[in-house]
Amino acid sequence: MQIYKEFSFEAAHRLPNVPEGHKCSRLHGHTFYVRLVVEGAVGDTSGWVMDFGDLKSAFKPIYDQLDHYYLNDIEGLENPTSENLARWIWNHLKPSLPELSWIEIKETCTSGCIYKGD
Repeated sequence: MQIYKEFSFEAAHRLPNVPEGHKCSRLHGHTFYVRLVVEGAVGDTSGWVMDFGDLKSAFKPIYDQLDHYYLNDIEGLENPTSENLARWIWNHLKPSLPELSWIEIKETCTSGCIYKGD
């Protein structure tokens, strides 16, 4: 079974590798939405896959690195596209959260990506 928890954070970024004149080359910000999906068996006693509080605790150190920061200044996010952000979060979270199944990033209400690991 899969469960998920959603988070949002505010951050600024610019995309340095887009063509000259592209609007995303300029500094701008987003409210980024993150959905973390974990997968596992439902516990016989607990009745859940994982405590949502444990999922929140696992993400907190990553959230604290991203919220209200300039993403380009974070090592590994020099080109902070949604795709690279999803991969970066995965690489930082998966070692401590092996049940992680996939991550969804939304940078606008109509644009985002889903990452399921390499």
